[in-house]
Amino acid sequence: MTIARSLLLFALAAVAEIGGAWLVWQGVREQRGPLWIAAGVVALGAYGFVAAFQPDANFGRVLAAYGGVFIAGSLLWGMLADGFRPDRWDLIGAGVCLAGVALIMYVPRG
Repeated sequence: MTIARSLLLFALAAVAEIGGAWLVWQGVREQRGPLWIAAGVVALGAYGFVAAFQPDANFGRVLAAYGGVFIAGSLLWGMLADGFRPDRWDLIGAGVCLAGVALIMYVPRG
């Protein structure tokens, strides 16, 4: 249950952070306006709170592992929101990062 909760929190954090950054990008780069930017700032703030609920108490470990989730999530977001098509090296790199997440967060320690 702890791993499932952690994975859900990583997914929620990715939606908040990547979605927030995308909203800011849309507001600034695509000239959609200040409401898009403001929504992005709120989402980015929510990311910080979501990350704080990870079961592991080590900030450095959680943020290091989240980096891998961010990489894979960013590629996925680009595919869904912007029509980006990753090549095989993007996908292999994301797989390596997700393997790193599993090693950092979920291997037995003792």
